[in-house]
Amino acid sequence: MDYFLQQLISGLTLGSLYGLIAIGYTMVFGIIGMVNFAHGDVFMLSAFIAMIIYLILTQLLGVSSLPVVALTALIGSMIVTSAWNWSIERLAYRPLRGSFRLAPLISAIGMSITLSNFVQVVQGPRNKPISSLFTTNIVIHQGADFPVTVAYNQIIIVVGTALLLLAFWYLVQKTSLGRAQRACEQDPKMAALLGIDVDRTISITFIIGAALAAVAGSLYVMKYGVVTFSDGFIPGVKAFTAAVLGGIGSLPGAVLGGLIIGLIETFWAGYFSADYKDVAAFSILAVTLIFLPSGLLGRPEVEKV
Repeated sequence: MDYFLQQLISGLTLGSLYGLIAIGYTMVFGIIGMVNFAHGDVFMLSAFIAMIIYLILTQLLGVSSLPVVALTALIGSMIVTSAWNWSIERLAYRPLRGSFRLAPLISAIGMSITLSNFVQVVQGPRNKPISSLFTTNIVIHQGADFPVTVAYNQIIIVVGTALLLLAFWYLVQKTSLGRAQRACEQDPKMAALLGIDVDRTISITFIIGAALAAVAGSLYVMKYGVVTFSDGFIPGVKAFTAAVLGGIGSLPGAVLGGLIIGLIETFWAGYFSADYKDVAAFSILAVTLIFLPSGLLGRPEVEKV
């Protein structure tokens, strides 16, 4: 039982990170019907930005307060990453929006490769380690074999994901920006005729997605204390899988899918074999989509004629 509880805590933490990245996928897809395959590399870029800000504050400026360092790195990463993603949308995606359906997809894959190689050239191919933040553990159960603990960074990740999900659900459902996003999702041309600035709405959505990826990237560095240029591919694929599993286009579905993927990986690695944890996660996805093609919380797509 103790081992199960410890794996449950680890799975919820990992799943929360996947869920944060998956929200960015599902928001972009929900509005323009495009899978932004560069989103995983935007997450990786944000992790590097957070790491650089952390090193500047601690090594060059001598700031010793961990909350100040963490908050500054988070805000700085969100600002820089959002500006970067806004530029990507303007330069690589917007000119191809009216083209054939595969053009934006090819552009997104090309942008993913560009970001990965750019970071590899600038930062080098080796892992970049820093000291993990908030590593103090809280004992929640004194088991017979070992104490079940939860780290402060795990609490921050899970609680932060829950709060951000609520915040962005409210934004989409209750605000004028959310109404504009839902109108663009239904019919961009009619939305434009009704006075909605479609280009601005899409750009803001990319900025929001990048900000969420930056939160995930900052929390990733805070928890694991290491990042490399290739860290965008696997988490990006897992987050996209989570978005599809939960029902792409659904914000709660994205987080639910992330939690399921994280729990499957953790429990499979803990009880069976870590070598096949990815196989287990993708197998569950395949089985789910056979019976629920729209995902767990997704809506059936209605084709416009």
